[in-house]
Amino acid sequence: MRTRRSTFVLAAAAVAITQAVLTGCSKGTETAASKLPERTCFDVFDRSDLGPLVGNGEQVNVSGPADMQLTAVRRGATCSVDVDGKDRFLASATRQPLEQSFFWNAQLIKPPADPLPLGDKGIVYDTGARVLLVCKGSQDSFQVELSLSGSTDQVEKGESRPLFTRLMKKFVEAGRQQTRCGV
Repeated sequence: MRTRRSTFVLAAAAVAITQAVLTGCSKGTETAASKLPERTCFDVFDRSDLGPLVGNGEQVNVSGPADMQLTAVRRGATCSVDVDGKDRFLASATRQPLEQSFFWNAQLIKPPADPLPLGDKGIVYDTGARVLLVCKGSQDSFQVELSLSGSTDQVEKGESRPLFTRLMKKFVEAGRQQTRCGV
């Protein structure tokens, strides 16, 4: 038969063990997303957007220009996010004349890419997405390729394509504005 004192001692021990386990589990598992700037990669994505791709880590490095305002002279902009020295996310925008074309060898993508109904042409696959924008304006006509890729090690199986589709929707909207596509 348990006494009040033994029940109290058992309860106190259980609390101490639970705290130790939880503390041990949380060491070294701080999410890298919490170390990202509030908005990143051309001011398009916020922490919660990139959280599933960056995972856990100690040191986060974001590199790239502040915007993707492309011209005939500045033809590309790339933003990369790495965590503890490992690439986790890449967003790029590339501009070229209409008479040139971007080549995507979708047959090499395994499992096969799905069409992405964004822009003038788009595909989404397990580790990224690409969209082509044809920009015909009153003063300038060109095309822009928007590309996203990322490490999906931390993403649940079957969730990477919906994730890249959501990210690409934001990227296309910002890409049209920042590159002045169709203006």
